[in-house]
Amino acid sequence: MDLQQTLRRPVSLTGIGLHSGEPVEMTASPAGADTGIVFRAADGTLIPANADHVVDTNSATTVGAFGVRVRTIEHLMAAAAALGIDNALVDVKGPEVPAADGSAQPFIELLREGGRVSLPAPRRPIGITEPIRVGTESRWLEVMPADALRISYTLDNNHPVIGLQVGTYGITEEVFTQELAAARTYGFLRDVPVMRQNGLARGGSLENAVVVGKRSVLNDSLRFPDEFVRHKILDLVGDLFLLGRPLRALVVGRNAGHALNHQLVTAIQKAVATDRRRAAVRVMRPASAPPAPVPVVGTGDGFLPGVAAL
Repeated sequence: MDLQQTLRRPVSLTGIGLHSGEPVEMTASPAGADTGIVFRAADGTLIPANADHVVDTNSATTVGAFGVRVRTIEHLMAAAAALGIDNALVDVKGPEVPAADGSAQPFIELLREGGRVSLPAPRRPIGITEPIRVGTESRWLEVMPADALRISYTLDNNHPVIGLQVGTYGITEEVFTQELAAARTYGFLRDVPVMRQNGLARGGSLENAVVVGKRSVLNDSLRFPDEFVRHKILDLVGDLFLLGRPLRALVVGRNAGHALNHQLVTAIQKAVATDRRRAAVRVMRPASAPPAPVPVVGTGDGFLPGVAAL
């Protein structure tokens, strides 16, 4: 049986917020089975890290409750997902999770320092039975049946530093830590003034982001030739963990971002709920009754025929 896991002991990280520019202290602590990842803000407000509590997806994923927010959670969430840490209480003293170096690598190291322990409760992964698609012709995500999480992503940008980048990875702990965790967030130098006016990237620097100029990156070098698409996949891993359970599926995407990631998670959740209702109807219907037509939930971005909880 595949059991849920949590941290063995609390671990802490300090730094500044990528978007707020403010000092932040974060401590991740053990939590019981079926808790999920839960953030606790400085005032004590508890904010579950799930799709229902996502309140903003502009340049980062932000969760909130009762008017209190914790911003930029995706890199920590990606690290937790990759390491199989299902449950943790994360105290954040500040407006967002520390930027660290702009990647998930510091969070991988932090959580490994905390150790892992199994809990007396099984994991309940989500399995896809039919495709679900969200987005438009140029920007989209689609999830399809598979035995394990695998992501194939295309990033197409006309900037000479980026161009066309394609990455496909089976998301295991080993693959994530070796191939994806170190990929840093990135932004364009031309966008920085407007972003800062809008309360974004105020803590951004060459120490915690890849900054793209007119013809080159301003950093000394890239960590991977295709670091940009690797980071997109990293972000997607973190945002998918807002399902609150591991996902077993093939996810294919093109030019998506946090907003589309959230749309896909919401679509999967709706399909899970629809599948549960269908199962309840099948159980309650008398054996002699004729079969009822199976409903299909539709959205403007795609279709949600069905998802199975494994």
